[in-house]
Amino acid sequence: MRHILEAIHSLTSSGGSATAVSADFEALALPESYRAVTLQKEETDMFAGLDSRDKDPRKSLHVQDVPVPELGPGEALVAVMASSVNYNSVWTSIFEPMATFGFLERYGKLSDLTKRHDLPYHIIGSDLAGVVLRTGPGVNAWRPGDEVVAHCLSVELESSDGHNDTMLDPEQRIWGFETNFGGLAEIALVKSNQLMPKPDHLSWEEAAAPGLVNSTAYRQLVSRNGAGMKQGDNVLIWGASGGLGSYATQFALAGGANPICVVSSPQKADICRAMGAEAIIDRNAEDYRFWKDEHNQDPREWKRFGKRIRELTGGEDVDIVFEHPGRETFGASVYVTRKGGTIVTCASTSGYNHEYDNRYLWMSLKRIIGSHFANYREAWEANRLIAKGKIHPTLSRVYSLEETGQAAYDVHRNLHQGKVGVLALAPTEGLGVRDEEKRAQHVDAINRFRLPGRPTE
Repeated sequence: MRHILEAIHSLTSSGGSATAVSADFEALALPESYRAVTLQKEETDMFAGLDSRDKDPRKSLHVQDVPVPELGPGEALVAVMASSVNYNSVWTSIFEPMATFGFLERYGKLSDLTKRHDLPYHIIGSDLAGVVLRTGPGVNAWRPGDEVVAHCLSVELESSDGHNDTMLDPEQRIWGFETNFGGLAEIALVKSNQLMPKPDHLSWEEAAAPGLVNSTAYRQLVSRNGAGMKQGDNVLIWGASGGLGSYATQFALAGGANPICVVSSPQKADICRAMGAEAIIDRNAEDYRFWKDEHNQDPREWKRFGKRIRELTGGEDVDIVFEHPGRETFGASVYVTRKGGTIVTCASTSGYNHEYDNRYLWMSLKRIIGSHFANYREAWEANRLIAKGKIHPTLSRVYSLEETGQAAYDVHRNLHQGKVGVLALAPTEGLGVRDEEKRAQHVDAINRFRLPGRPTE
């Protein structure tokens, strides 16, 4: 891989023509293998009988040499300079709610080409920033040498269902979670319609951080497929300093809405203030307990929570709830939403079985909207806002490829803020910046999540 890394370092910073750069990259010999973060099919029962909290990604995630996959039509091989850890990486690593090898087996049955994905190991990861190495037949928009980021929507688009909104394609999958050859590796295999231009004022690790969560938050809040947020809306954001919530907070502020940020510590509250939020609730400090026990919620706590929100909004209830914790918070979310308001949900990190009092939904004409990642256009628009410096990465720490298990562990145990990055081919942080002048304009915002050292429990 050294010759590829040297080419990226020299050619993409040399100021040569795009054609010359492309020809040089096409002439590079591809290696037979590369390093990747993998799960092993034979280990899917390793955490049997353990509670979710006790399952340790450091035990299940491995770094190994794997063969370079065959390149198919409409696809690209990308040299991965950096990636990041998302919550789907945590789910994959602890085999919840199921082992992802079932996804790979089903995808492998679709065609002769997709058989490549059904392997005894799963290369995970749903973000990347890097450089195109090769493109397959039918790819015209991208050339070897292009600096790119990738969104994680993989679609076949052979059904009419996906042509109004590609998220409705029956063969819609999340790359690196429901497909193989993901971004936590030195090389990744993607469809060409996953690629987007790398923001030129960001380093590799900064550019890799927004992808999945930024696009998810955009669809969930801004898109007409989500809540359709407008100026003046009160938006309740759970986990507002986390990987997903930190982008939701930025979208609310940039769109003229009023975020009510729910966090779990004074440090995370400070991060929200640094982004520009004013209405902040520290749920631990105020000791909200929405569940009396494992089976019964406490409506009195919903009411106490709603009262606190109105204290922060001048007496108004929230128009939109940005939901992703799921079981722990969903009953409260439905309750505190204003009449005619919207609860939009994209995940269930605290549990999939949601319970709420339906009287507060139907009698107050509220809506629950399911939102899953984003289509290509939504992902492109979200990336465009990053490139314009309107929305910024929320990268807090960066790990090496060998430390991916620790990075996933930190996310699993909520020891992180914003996003945690992973260096793949990039030897150090801070490389890949092409527009220093633009970066200088936004450097404080780019770095506001950065933390020293390693988190401790």
